[in-house]
Amino acid sequence: MGMSEGDTFWVSLSEKFFGLLLAVIGALFLYFTLTSTAALGGFTGLFGFLGVVILLIGLFLLIVRPPE
Repeated sequence: MGMSEGDTFWVSLSEKFFGLLLAVIGALFLYFTLTSTAALGGFTGLFGFLGVVILLIGLFLLIVRPPE
């Protein structure tokens, strides 16, 4: 059961949209983590790591191409 041209377009578009959304959320997560290190205390490293992971997943979704 292959995908038609229209299906491929929508899959690609949704992949780029979710990639952009995750990249923005990851960047905001990192920004607020790094600007409130006093309130986070010992959890700054954990939330910084999670922010980087979310940002990298978003960038990966923006860069990768779906199979034709």
